[in-house]
Amino acid sequence: MSNLGSGLVKQEWDFSKLHKFEKNFYREHPNVISRSMIEVEEYRKFHDMKVFGRDIPKPVETFEEANFPAYVLKEVLDLGFKAPTPIQSQGWPMALSGRDVVGIAETGSGKTLAYCLPAIVHINAQPFLEPGDGPIVLILAPTRELAVQIQQECTKFGKSSKIKNTCVYGGVPKGPQSRELSQGVEICIATPGRLIDMLESRRTNLRRVTYLVLDEADRMLDMGFEPQIRKIVDQIRPDRQTLMWSATWPKEVKKLAEDYLHDFIQVNIGSLDLSASHNITQIVEVCAEYEKRTKLVKHLERIMDQKDNKTLIFTGTKRTADEITKYLRQDGWPALAIHGDKAQSERDWVLSEFRSGKSPIMVATDVASRGIDVKDVKLVINYDFPTNVEDYVHRIGRTGRGGAKGSAITFFTMDNAKQAKDLVNILREANQEVDPKLADLAKIAAANVNSGRGRYGSRYGSNSSRARW
Repeated sequence: MSNLGSGLVKQEWDFSKLHKFEKNFYREHPNVISRSMIEVEEYRKFHDMKVFGRDIPKPVETFEEANFPAYVLKEVLDLGFKAPTPIQSQGWPMALSGRDVVGIAETGSGKTLAYCLPAIVHINAQPFLEPGDGPIVLILAPTRELAVQIQQECTKFGKSSKIKNTCVYGGVPKGPQSRELSQGVEICIATPGRLIDMLESRRTNLRRVTYLVLDEADRMLDMGFEPQIRKIVDQIRPDRQTLMWSATWPKEVKKLAEDYLHDFIQVNIGSLDLSASHNITQIVEVCAEYEKRTKLVKHLERIMDQKDNKTLIFTGTKRTADEITKYLRQDGWPALAIHGDKAQSERDWVLSEFRSGKSPIMVATDVASRGIDVKDVKLVINYDFPTNVEDYVHRIGRTGRGGAKGSAITFFTMDNAKQAKDLVNILREANQEVDPKLADLAKIAAANVNSGRGRYGSRYGSNSSRARW
């Protein structure tokens, strides 16, 4: 991966030779114009919305107020949406104004439409593609699953304008993706590695890109994509419009924004402190490793008796995911697994079976913790606790989406004790009950950190108590 992109030449841009392009399409609706700043601040406060930067447009409260062209508005209204989500109500005016934008909001809050609809307006204002042209809109995403999800939205809302798109990601043959790029597409949704491969092999170029989106920026940096992102962005004209969307705002994401966004305006929905959705009931069960399977079956017996029963089970490794899936299927449970070693065709099939409800139990590694948009997941089970609470928050965020209620059950062992304090903080912020055993572990962990000790007692189970499977 370290040599990926070594064949790319950093572009030198002569602004006198670059074609001018339009990027400010926002026309304030009369209703928005008439709204006082006191009303605007009350709206922002109600939706826990904070904005930063100069000359930030007022939020819109209805789809009509966004002043989208009729062809875009019809697509939205036909789907029966009642009102914009908070990130859309503020993000649409910001994106349509042509400014560089940073949007911070939790997973499942509607960020995809916040940039997809302005992208369609942007494309329709540009000259048509000519032979040899690359895309006008480039959307970078961290995973194949998220890229495919974004493509579905672009296809849905771009069909009335006959806007073509393609999805470029690894793990599948390059041929079909290369052909689509060569035939010309207005939107390219891509994971960084495969896109660099396509650029180095001259299958496409980024000379026409004037609208750049970095989606799930925090996740891309977590996955080590920063060098690839920088190599890609260096291939794009600097006067482009850039939009960065993220669920969190760590210093690494902030640095990337400062390097590649110019005079950007920012909207945050909710606190920048890590927190879980208050729509999710969180239950943490402190147990020994050997107890997990029995507990898992007990919870599945309860949830599978209910009408809405889609359950997502997270494991720490691909091996455990396969073992748990095999164990459940042998016992008659309709479970399927998804992880990085599965072929893309199999991953797509598993997701389809899960979405349709034909297989209401999906076992997954963290490949599924972000970017998979299954709106009716009722229960998330953390069979293995992740290595950090950030991933815990993203995992349980697969339920309770779009304002719905959800539940998350987490098995917590002595191996996870170092995470106890941070987990307790997440639970308390969301007004959840804290198991006294977990609170004890948090105190023990804090005391051991202060004293320099690195071992824990065996009161709640340890490595020595593991059963061999």
